[in-house]
Amino acid sequence: MSAKSQILVVDDEADIRELLGMTLNRMGLDAHCAASTTEAFELLAKNSYELCLTDMRLPDGDGLAVVDYVAKHHPNLPVAVITAHGSTENAVAALKAGAFDYLPKPVSLNQLRALVRSALKLPRAGQRRAPEGEGAPAQDETSLLVGQSALMQATRSLIERLARTQAPIQITGESGSGKELAARLVHLKGSRHDGPFVAVNCGAIPENLMESEFFGYKKGAFTGAAADRDGFFQAANGGTLFLDEVADLPLHMQVKLLRAIQEKKVRKVGSTAEEAVDARIISATHRNLAEEVKSEAFRQDLYYRLNVIELRMPALREMPEDIPLLAAAILKKHASAAGATPVRLSAEALERLQSYPFPGNVRELENTLERALALTAGDELRAEDLQLEPPQLAPEEQAASGLPLPERLEMVERQAILDALAQTRYNRTAAAKLLGITFRALRYRMERLGINEELDSKG
Repeated sequence: MSAKSQILVVDDEADIRELLGMTLNRMGLDAHCAASTTEAFELLAKNSYELCLTDMRLPDGDGLAVVDYVAKHHPNLPVAVITAHGSTENAVAALKAGAFDYLPKPVSLNQLRALVRSALKLPRAGQRRAPEGEGAPAQDETSLLVGQSALMQATRSLIERLARTQAPIQITGESGSGKELAARLVHLKGSRHDGPFVAVNCGAIPENLMESEFFGYKKGAFTGAAADRDGFFQAANGGTLFLDEVADLPLHMQVKLLRAIQEKKVRKVGSTAEEAVDARIISATHRNLAEEVKSEAFRQDLYYRLNVIELRMPALREMPEDIPLLAAAILKKHASAAGATPVRLSAEALERLQSYPFPGNVRELENTLERALALTAGDELRAEDLQLEPPQLAPEEQAASGLPLPERLEMVERQAILDALAQTRYNRTAAAKLLGITFRALRYRMERLGINEELDSKG
């Protein structure tokens, strides 16, 4: 390296500046220090930096002022804020304002070094990172996030921006809309691209095993623990931990997850010592987490910690103009795997695809094409090969079809709950399980829709 990378440190405490400066110098970096926002802005005007570290409390402003200034005048410069111990609100506010990451006081030098190394891996202005090693986006991982619709272009643009931060992301969207794919792309396009990507389906883990699966365990911690084992957090160290269907976590596990995210430390089952972990958290769910919070099925503090930035994956029916490109990419991928020439879609088949609502989104589109390929011997898929019939509305949906959307959704939701109750002989716990929601969520929805009063009136 011909010249040292320059880091700007902004803190009004001389001993903190000295500590951070010495640590950065030992990493082979050149640290410039400022004691106020005024001094920081003057240095930013004269020098080029690759990272700015700023305390949240400064004599003539705060760290958010530094974050805002850098966002306006140096948009490609990552800023990390140093927050007071336990000041989660400040950390979240900084991340929402565009900060790269945060460090709690007292500053852990190991966490500082990890943060600096991560920030320095970000591509500089005008530079695109060349794919290399395991971190390079593979064609089969990126090929399905295609499309030229305004909605898809905006989604890709947001993913690019989110990849330049370490802020927790909550990905929302219907099943099959590509939530895990989006999480992988955020990981692959960011500074952690050469670290692990660990995907966890929170709804598939038995409740009695959750703590040991997430945080690991020590030998002898319980029957069957024959050796030390790392959990998901340790496996994702230096990379990204993707928590899919996070709404399925029970409340006791939500408490432990919140602490691990805030403290960046975990304790293995059977251990008395905590260990630092450095994993970016991305979560996803097809449920409405805000509604889950209202029904007390999901902790509000964890919701605000996970939902620092929301990335909504659009449904396929919102961008039918992208279906031809998506279908071509899917057919090309399957042909490549089989070593064959891609099959064509007839004009009628393409029209059928674009007129179909695809409630299962891109996943259903791929399954439809895969099924058609398996049943067709020719080099062209016809409309009848797709086996797509217009979806039939249930009687309650037909009755609701002329209503405004909120009323329509309430009517469908009400009928689904009544059907589940009738099917389980009005056992509410069993009905909640049948509907795939918690008992508390069912109770909240029944109260909101007036179902309790309706059942009481019937005796």
